[in-house]
This record gives sequence, structure tokens and C-alpha cells, in this order.
Amino acid sequence: MTRMQSAGTDDQTKQARSITAAACVCLLLTLGGLTVAQQAHGQSSTLPESPTLAPRDSSDLETMGVQDQNDSATPAAPAADLIQVLKDNSEAMVEVKPVVADFLEQQGTTVTADAMTDAQVYNYIESSAGLRKIVTRFLIARGYLSAEQVQAAIVRQQNNPVGAGMRSGQDLNGQDLNGQDLNGQDLNGQDLNGQGLDRQDLDTSTALGLQQANGGSGLSQAPQRNQRTARMRAQGSQQASQQQSVQRGSTESEAQKPSRNVTDEPEVLRRRAPYNLLALRDLYTQVPDTPEHLKRFGSDVFVMRSANRRSPLAPDEGLATLDVPVGPDYVLGPGDELSISIWGGVAENLVRVVNRDGGVALPEAGLVQVAGLTMERAQTMIADALRSQYRNAHVVVTIAHLRSIRIFVVGDVQRPGSYEISSVASPVSALYAAGGPTATGSLRILRHLRGEKLIGDIDLYDFMLHGLRDGHAQLQSGDTLLVPPVGPQVAIFGAVKRPAIYELRTEKNLAEALENAGGVTVAAALTHITVDRVNANEGRQEIGLNAEVNENPAVTLGRLAQFAVKDGDRVHVASVLPTNERVVYLQGHVARPGRIAYRDNMRISDVLRSYGDMLPEPAATGEVVRLVAPDMHPETIEFNVPDVLIGNFALSLQPFDTVRIFGRYEQDAPTVSIGGEVMHPGAYPLFEGMTASQLVRTAGGFKRDALLSRADLTSYEVANGARVSVSRRDVSIGAAVLKDDRAADVPLKAGDVLTVHQLSGWSDVGASITIEGEIAHPGSYGFQEGEHLSDVLKRAGGFRDSAYPEGAVLTRPEVAVLEEKSREELIRQIETSSAAARLSSRGATSDQGSSLQSIQEQRDQVLTQLKSRPATGRLVIHISPDVNSWAGTAADIEVRRGDVLKIPKRPGFVLVSGQVYNASAITYSPDQTAEWYLQKAGGASQTADRKDVFIIRANGEVIGRHSSHDVLSTKLNAGDTVVVPQKIQGASVVWRNLLATAQVAASITLAAAVVGL
Repeated sequence: MTRMQSAGTDDQTKQARSITAAACVCLLLTLGGLTVAQQAHGQSSTLPESPTLAPRDSSDLETMGVQDQNDSATPAAPAADLIQVLKDNSEAMVEVKPVVADFLEQQGTTVTADAMTDAQVYNYIESSAGLRKIVTRFLIARGYLSAEQVQAAIVRQQNNPVGAGMRSGQDLNGQDLNGQDLNGQDLNGQDLNGQGLDRQDLDTSTALGLQQANGGSGLSQAPQRNQRTARMRAQGSQQASQQQSVQRGSTESEAQKPSRNVTDEPEVLRRRAPYNLLALRDLYTQVPDTPEHLKRFGSDVFVMRSANRRSPLAPDEGLATLDVPVGPDYVLGPGDELSISIWGGVAENLVRVVNRDGGVALPEAGLVQVAGLTMERAQTMIADALRSQYRNAHVVVTIAHLRSIRIFVVGDVQRPGSYEISSVASPVSALYAAGGPTATGSLRILRHLRGEKLIGDIDLYDFMLHGLRDGHAQLQSGDTLLVPPVGPQVAIFGAVKRPAIYELRTEKNLAEALENAGGVTVAAALTHITVDRVNANEGRQEIGLNAEVNENPAVTLGRLAQFAVKDGDRVHVASVLPTNERVVYLQGHVARPGRIAYRDNMRISDVLRSYGDMLPEPAATGEVVRLVAPDMHPETIEFNVPDVLIGNFALSLQPFDTVRIFGRYEQDAPTVSIGGEVMHPGAYPLFEGMTASQLVRTAGGFKRDALLSRADLTSYEVANGARVSVSRRDVSIGAAVLKDDRAADVPLKAGDVLTVHQLSGWSDVGASITIEGEIAHPGSYGFQEGEHLSDVLKRAGGFRDSAYPEGAVLTRPEVAVLEEKSREELIRQIETSSAAARLSSRGATSDQGSSLQSIQEQRDQVLTQLKSRPATGRLVIHISPDVNSWAGTAADIEVRRGDVLKIPKRPGFVLVSGQVYNASAITYSPDQTAEWYLQKAGGASQTADRKDVFIIRANGEVIGRHSSHDVLSTKLNAGDTVVVPQKIQGASVVWRNLLATAQVAASITLAAAVVGL
């Protein structure tokens, strides 16, 4: 049975909890907090925390194969090193993609491993330090990296933070110190027909510097030389020297790059595969068609690399030559210095210079003519002359110093002119002294002329390809070396040993041209050879020399010998495909993932021989993903792992099959959960025979507050495959864990949830209330469950004489949370309503627009007051100095953890605030009404709303116009606050109510602060 493999995974849904406060609670909080009556009836409200994404713990990493290591012990490797490991190991990339997908899912981004490209993985690794740490640990656990390699990479990055490869005088953008682009020149200015750009008249010094900067003469560098000549002349020799130095460093950097070997992994272009399979990853590769940058063969031979140059633009006097030692056939001439050693009857050493007439003066023997004689003949003549004067004399003649000769090097050379060279110098060394041929100069023909007579032609390829130097005629003073223009050229690249541009001379067919390139490599695909040809006056033509699939290579090479090459041909020898067509893949929860050589009649049991080939606890079900011909679409064949190991399932494998093994906890892993009072609550893998007591031990055991008598165990069952049936039972968890009572223990099933409860009253252990201000013994007081405010006040010694219990402020954290939420909701409603008002003003008249502007200003003022006064969390309480008078009544509220009670001193004033002419604190006068205090503050201003004046009592109660009696006739107590609100502008009832509520809420915080003054 086969099935199509699914490329995606099911999206996980996230649930969010929302809290909507009742309108009555919002209003009560706005007016100063919950009343005592509500607290007495036990009304409360708590806000659940917003759901957050818990970080994956170490057990999840262990599931992916990462050992639980300390993060500080395994730092993150540099991104470049991690990326290089993934590029070098295709298997690692396949395994890392699920890890990256899992990490992104934790960050809120849902992406499947199959849909992720290699480039995306590289970008994620570069941009996330957390992901680099996880990937580093994963690669170490899988054996692709070692901790020592990671530490070495980190040290290397710290020592070279900018990056290797940057030369002195050259920045990362390819600009030299003089601001001139080193990389922007067109390197293809001369075609292969030898017709380059118009040759400029290069002076000797400039040509030398350019030739060296470009790494020697070559087809691809003529435009660069020509374009820079004018710049270097204008800048002067010093600036040109700096540029040449920078370019030499760049050339050396390129020369130091390791060349690819046929044994290296082939360079390929990877396309996105539809599934995260190593087999498809190998098949979804393309051989890159981008031609490599070719240099002219032999151009580097004439690059001067002397480190002791006086000037980059001057000839090198210490030039290394290709001279041979002086032999017996050396012809002497005027200027040669001879060393004559005599021993026997007399011992003497004579040094004689061949004079202009060609003779050397010998003692007693006179002048002996040696010019034009070979060393061997001169040795005989001098020995005979001296023996006649000395008895038993033995004579040896050697060259002490060679004479210099002057020759001419002309034609297409870097520095044409006359040169004084050693008399034994060869034509090749003389050409070297002249800087070698230019980009338009020939490397195959070097004409040796003596007057009008042609002495011979020299082919430099004989020396560079075969090391042959025989046949070079001896240079004589006045000789001329002529380098003619370059001849026909072909470019050969791809799977050849020496990719380059080659000049043709005697080579007529492709086989001979390939021989110059060193022949094809073992990775060459002779079935894919193409020639890009330029037909004169017509255009380009692509010629295929493809061999038959099963053709004998000798026959193919024979056909290549029949194919004539022409000037301008570009020959590309393609490489064999990078994929291996006889391989199967092992992937997943195995010890040695990767490629396995395929053999005929191979079965799955040849890949999975025992549990030793897999990691611990493999899943019982595995799969073979088969790429079915001809379009290689994937199909999946499931198998049972135990059946394979005992020989009951013998599936024959095919090339490109992927045997995939899963871990027990990777695919729909059976898990159980534990919550409540244990050390590490959460979900845990369910192993065979797991019980409730084992789950508790796996979770770290009980906390001190755990209820040991019983725990809840919730299980589910699927009824008839249509619905889920949930059941609950009690478990004597204490006996099962601490007493090892097997009768009390319960076996677990997948999906079970065990909850260990908390001891009753544990949350009240250590609970305290803080009492501040005018109390006999202020401080923090612990309390028992059920204690009330009067009980704590009595233990604190009661009130001091200066205390003002009527203005006591009791704050509670839970109330502050609810009050803050209500305040934020009120701010949001005001901002939303004001936005609607601004929108409607676009079509308003001028008078309406002015009114709306006033509404906007009022809105901004109210919002500023509301935002600057945070929630206090105050509860309205009614207490008096006589504690016994209200103890045990509704006013005696039950205290809670975190309560803070502030007892102020008796204030001697009443505060009048808002829209009055003199907002201030008025000295308290008994039995006076709000109207009286308002008049003392100068009365209400023109912007005041006298109808909505309200009073905030010292205990936090609010008395407004909807109270049972007139607000202004209310008698005030010390510490009360009279608030005259601003007249609200706008016809909307909703808008007026919002601003009125906001003014009250802003005033409550101020009134609470005034009481404590």
C-alpha cells in the first residue's frame, strides 16, 4: 500500500482569554473602589494573565537529539561556521530544518520544514543568536561539530572581527586607497580573434606597473590596462605606485585562493525541493552554467614578484633569469673575464680580460687570441701556451665574469627597447626582462633576428607545457627579439585540468587543443561538450559534440580529433551530474544517517539489521519514501520496525529510496501531564507501564504544600470513533509515592492528566497587612484566616490621639488591578469618541468647527489629568476611633494578603478644587456646608458646571447631584473635598457621560492624597 507524502503539517491554534468587566463594577471603581457591603458579601474579581508562549525546556531539545547541556558551557558558534557545516553536509541540513521550524514556531511564526529553503535557513541563523545556540548544540549532539571546533571558531572570530581576506590598502568594497575601483573594469574587452582595443602608446614604466598589477599579460586584462594608463599618467608616479601596490596585494590574495580539485565536492546550484528529503535534495541540483573567469595561459610566467624593488614602475636590476650554466661550447668574446689556475711546477692564479682585439695576455707566452673560440678550444690553446713556459704545468680555465651584450626586444611586449643582458642569457630570459608579451602579444612565436636574418622561432608553450629549451640559439650583441601579434585563440573550461585561454599554432583539432589544457578530468561528461563559435560576419553558433550514452571513450576522443577548432571558439566540457544514481538514504532516528551504497537485490533488512543501527526508543512504525520513475514523484510505504528486524517484512529497495525511522516521541507522541504542587509540572513522554507514582517522581516529587491524601486523575477514551468520553478518579497519591503502595498506584494511558492539589490554607501562610500612620505600633502584621480589620488594629495598639480614622485609606492589590483596567478602558473610549468627533468636523460649518475645536481641547485636558493619576486600589471603609463600636459589623472587613492601611492625622481643612476662582484648602469650620466653603474659594468660574458639583468624603465616598439631598447644602467634615467640574461641551449624551466620569475618576486620586497631608 502506498500513499502520497504530505508536505505540510497541521497548523496549531492558539486560544486567547479575554476579560469583560461588568458596567456596574466599572462605575463603582470609578467612584472610588468597592464598597464595604460588596466586600462583606465576598465579591471579588481576578484578572487572568495573558497567555504567553513558554520556552521549550531541555526535554524538548533531547527529543531532537540535543543533549541537556548548560548554555554557558556550549556557546553559539559563529554564523559563518554553522552555515559552512550545513553546506558541507547535506544530511545536516535535512536534520536542522525541523529544528529551525520548531524554533520559529515558538517565536510565533508557523513554517514547515519542507517549505523552507536553504537560503532561508542561512538567514535565520545569521539573524538570531538564540537559534545559533540551538543549532550549535544540535550539530554537536549529531556529531557534525565538536566543542573544541566551536571554541576555536569563536576565538578566530574575536581575533579577526572584520573578516579574513582584506588586504592593506583595500577596503571591503573593492576600493583602493586612491578611490579607484579595482573590480569595475571590463575584463572581456578583447575577443578571441585577437582583435583587442586600440593599443595605446604605453611608456615603459607604466606598462610594467600595469602588467604586474594585472597579474601578467592576458586576453582578459587588455581593457583594464588601457583604461588605467591615462589615470596613472595624470596622478603621477607616486600615486600610481600606491595603486600598483594595492593591486599586487589583490592579485596575491586571488593567487592564495585554493583551487578546486576533482576530489572536492562538486559546485552545484540547489533548487528548492518540495519535500525535506536528502534524496530529493540531491536530485534538485543543477550544474552551474556560469563560465568561470579565464586567464590567458602563460600570462603569469612574466609577473615580477621580487620583494626588493626600488620602484614599482622601474625595471628590476635583481631580475631572476632563466639562464643555464656556462658550458664548454660557450663562445668567448671581448669583455669576458677568465680565471686561469696553474699548478705543478709553479702555483699561480691569473685573472685576464679578453681585450677588444679578442686576445688575453699571458706571462712569458704573450698574447693569445681566444675571441670566437669555444671554452673547450680556448682551454687547450692557453694550456699549450703556458706549458711551453712552465715545466709540468697543469692549467684550468674558467669564466670569472661574463661579458654583457646589448639586444633589442620589440613588438607586442610590455617594455620594448634595448637591454644589456648577460652573454649567456637565453631569448626567454630576455623576454622576461622586457616584461613579457602584452595582451595582444603572441606566446607561441618569438622571432630571433640577427640583422635581416631569421635565426629561429621560439614557441614558449614548449617550455611552459613540456619544459623544453633545446634549440635556442645563442644571443649575440645586436640581436633582435620580435613578439608578433597573438595568433588564433580558443577558451577551454569546465572539466579540464587547466582551464584557460590557449593560443593555437600547430593545433588544428579539438583533441590537440584539449591536450594543451592537460586533458579532461575524470569527472568530465564526454556526452556534453559544447563549442561556442563566432562565424565571421555572421554571428555566434552553438555546436554540440555530444557522444552517445554508452559510447567508448576512445571512440569519443577519436571523433574529437576530427573536429577542427577555429579562432574564437569557447569549448566547454561539462561535468558529470553530481548525483549518485546507485544510492539509498537512511534518515531520522538512526545512529548513522546519510547515504548508503545500493546493490542489486538490496532489502530493507540490509539497512536496518538491529536496534543498534537506531537511536534509543524508535517508533514501531517507519516508512520508505520511494521516488517513482519516470517523473520521480514520491510515494510512501509504511513498515513495522520489529517485523523488519525479525525478518517478517522483506521489502526490496530501489535506488533513491529513503528509509526513514522516527523516534517514539516524535510522531503523535504519547504523553501524560501533571500539574499542581509538584516540582516540575508539565507534559512528559509516556513510557511503557508508566504509573502515577512514576510520573510524580519524573516531575521532581512533591512540593511542601502538596495534598498527599488524594489527587485527581483525568482520562479520556474515544467512544466508537465518534466522540471523546472523559472520566475522573481519585488517586491516593501519597501512599503510592511515599509508601510504594502498588494497590494505591494507577497505570497511566496516553493523554492522562494528574493534578496534585494544595493544602488548605497554604496560600495564607505568611500573609500580612501593613498599617501605617497614626497607630500605636505601625508595621507589618500577620494574620490568620478569617481575621478582620478590628482584630489587627487591636494588636497594633489602637489609634493615637491625633489619628483621623474617618479618613483612613485601605488599598488592596486586586482592587488596583481592576481599577487600572477600568481607567484604561475609560481612556480608550474617550480617545475613540474624540477621533469620531474630529472626523465629523470635516463637513462642519465655521461655527460648528470652532465648537468642535473647543471639545477637542477639553478632551485633551481631561485625558492628561486621567493619565497622570494612576489607580490607587482604595477600598471605601467606615471606621471610627472607637474600635469596639464597629467591630463585628459590616464595616469590619476581612483582611487580605497585601492590604495596606494608612491612618492619617486629623486634617484641619476642606479642599475646594476644580473650576473655582481660588482653588485651595479652606480651614475647617464645624457645621458649615459645601456652599459656604465654595464661597470662601471665590465661587464657581464661568466654565464651571454648578449642577454637577460633587463631594468626595475623607473615607472615599462620593456625593453627587443624584444623591438623596442637595450637594451644596451638605455639611462637610475635615478632609472632605469639594469638586466643581468643568462644563462639558458637546450635545452627545454619551460624550458628556464619558467626560463626567473621567473628571470624577481623576479627582478621586487627588482627594486620597489630600487626606494624608
